[in-house]
Amino acid sequence: MVELWQSCELLNPQNDPWRDIERKMADSSWGLLVAEDNGEIIGSVMAGYDGHRGWINYLASRPGRRREGVGAALMSRAAELLRERGCPKINLQVREGNEAALAFYASLGYQEDRVLSLGLRLHHDR
Repeated sequence: MVELWQSCELLNPQNDPWRDIERKMADSSWGLLVAEDNGEIIGSVMAGYDGHRGWINYLASRPGRRREGVGAALMSRAAELLRERGCPKINLQVREGNEAALAFYASLGYQEDRVLSLGLRLHHDR
């Protein structure tokens, strides 16, 4: 899965994807979804719910397998799991300049919220 994320340019140097997976499995493994084809991981997504909003992270579809519906299917299942938990709204973040991702999410009905995302690193993973 980490190799998939690398191939999709989802990783930042300040994040440790192995720890992200470990924390997800310990906290809410229901929200780690993986799409496979003949034993090959072709897609993934992490969904979470904090009691106020649902969050989507690490949506990935293997380059070369895009436009086959993998990402849409993963997002649909993630939304279904969040809905089952009473989640009223899904939030996600897209890096500035990633027009392909913005177009993909718009095709699924996501709209831009007029907010800025702020962050504070509590500790460094590396």
